[in-house]
Amino acid sequence: MEEPHSVNSPRRILSLSKKRRATVSFLDADERDSGFGVSGEHGPKPSEVYGFVGSITTVVATVIFLVWAYVPEAWLHSIGIFYYPSRYWALAVPVYVMVTVVLALGFYVGLNFISTPSPASLNSIYDEFSREPSSRIPSMDGDDQPIQPISDIGIHKINDLMFNSVN
Repeated sequence: MEEPHSVNSPRRILSLSKKRRATVSFLDADERDSGFGVSGEHGPKPSEVYGFVGSITTVVATVIFLVWAYVPEAWLHSIGIFYYPSRYWALAVPVYVMVTVVLALGFYVGLNFISTPSPASLNSIYDEFSREPSSRIPSMDGDDQPIQPISDIGIHKINDLMFNSVN
């Protein structure tokens, strides 16, 4: 038996074999890997399955939570449900989660304020990566001026351009 030969291109796969005629497939690489529309594949990707199961579980858990929180106890007893947590937790858990999120955001903002240097600090102007502009100015004629090397603009030059130039 001979192995089938295949020719790969970005948009198609052409399979050649002596025993069967040539077949052309116009599927993208994503479509070939997804498992939909291709025979011989082994089903959907695990991430698709986990996403589907996670979304169904979330919907079921939300419905159970809402039934537990809002249906009167007499109705729960009439359908045979006698053991469930206190209704206090139906209000307390969401409040605890919201307060935790707000405190985490406040902590994050405060941490950024602590780690940022003050506006009067020279660390906001100069650091270990600062580069002074080169003092050497090459003299070239015409439009053949070379590109200046990368450097930081000094604060005195910025102040001069912003506050001393009046046009």
